Amino acid sequence: MKLEINHIKKSFGKKQVLRDISLTAEKGECIGILGANGSGKSTLLTILAGVQKAGGGEFLLNGENLFKNSSLRSKTVGYVPQGTPLIDELTAYDNLLLWYSKKELKAELENGILKLLGINEFIKVPVRKMSGGMKKRLSIGCAVAKKPPVLLLDEPTAALDIACRQDIAEYLKGYKAAGGILFLTTHDPLELELCDRLFIIKEGLLTPFEFDGNLQKLVESL
Repeated sequence: MKLEINHIKKSFGKKQVLRDISLTAEKGECIGILGANGSGKSTLLTILAGVQKAGGGEFLLNGENLFKNSSLRSKTVGYVPQGTPLIDELTAYDNLLLWYSKKELKAELENGILKLLGINEFIKVPVRKMSGGMKKRLSIGCAVAKKPPVLLLDEPTAALDIACRQDIAEYLKGYKAAGGILFLTTHDPLELELCDRLFIIKEGLLTPFEFDGNLQKLVESL
């Protein structure tokens, strides 16, 4: 499996947020996207997820342009935004039923992805009563319902406690090990360790970045 992002552009009015974004990713690889607030990190992921349209460019999976095949993209790409796209009035179980059949849901809760994410612990809790960590785990559970080979995560552990960050990081390690491709926007050291390659978005362009553990150097590079 090979993923290619070729010459993606995006403008809002006269402001060009993404000028020319290109990169490739292989099976089992995690790509980290870094950048200052407003640099275009989230914009890039929303374009790849199909939430908004690119101003130009291609998003190819094994040569097939996912921008032109929304059906294939919906099967291929899972997306977890910064916010939690859940229905507040519904429980975790009822939110999951929007994505899984009852049979699939039972299997995943007993011995699958949802068990790994620990969703059994709050399966009957309404979203409005959940902690941030619960909502994030549930959002990931919804995003991976179709077992997509590509997962886009926008700062997946931001504002979560250390234990929850570690739980999600362990799940993402397993996702990678199973051959999935991950794209993360992040500044979290725990998530940086998951990444096989890092890039910084600056002035609408991507630049490769080697993280040596020096957070001050990273901040100065943004």
